[in-house]
Amino acid sequence: MTNPLRLAALLLAIVCWTGSPVQAQDAPVSISIPADKITFGPTGVKTEVGELKAGPAYGDLATGKHGTFVRMPAHFVSPLHTHTADYYAVVIEGTAINAQGGRNDVPLPVGSYWFQRGKEPHVTKCVSDADCLFFIVQPDKFDYVPSK
Repeated sequence: MTNPLRLAALLLAIVCWTGSPVQAQDAPVSISIPADKITFGPTGVKTEVGELKAGPAYGDLATGKHGTFVRMPAHFVSPLHTHTADYYAVVIEGTAINAQGGRNDVPLPVGSYWFQRGKEPHVTKCVSDADCLFFIVQPDKFDYVPSK
């Protein structure tokens, strides 16, 4: 199976497992968004190598359930942090690591998946020489809470 087919199957599995992200009554029409038409904006989450950028697919990450593309700069390492709600992520570009406190780093290349439980401290990294791109699905708004 090629990477695009594996990625499509994985995204479909996530949608089926988590419930349809956009209920029929929520969407006025079916949509298709070419990759070059996704508009990325700042998230406010920064390190010395740059800032996470978010591009909406559906919903609004600031207010509720959403599906969002997240672009992470190459060599970005987040501080230890939590999110209030669980989320599901698929790696579309680059190689990521999403490690909970005290666990070993597991490289996640293109087509990989992770689930992050809400309120669980973790570090997310882009270990590629090029930016990483993730697609996340979250049943509630996105927040970023630095751990103490």
